[in-house]
Amino acid sequence: MAQYCLECGGTLSYDPVLKQYSCKSCGLTFTSQQLLEGRGQLNDRESSDEQKRRRQKEYLNWWLSKK
Repeated sequence: MAQYCLECGGTLSYDPVLKQYSCKSCGLTFTSQQLLEGRGQLNDRESSDEQKRRRQKEYLNWWLSKK
């Protein structure tokens, strides 16, 4: 599974000496724990956005089916 930077979305590479992931684009480094926590926060934020989009799409489908 590919790893992506939490800040810029760039590709991460793992450095076994430092035991950290570093972004090839912006140079930020992350531990595996930081990546897990950051992805959890992103998933929470995305889930509320996805719920909003899903409700809008359901409403639009309902509206169009009545016409």
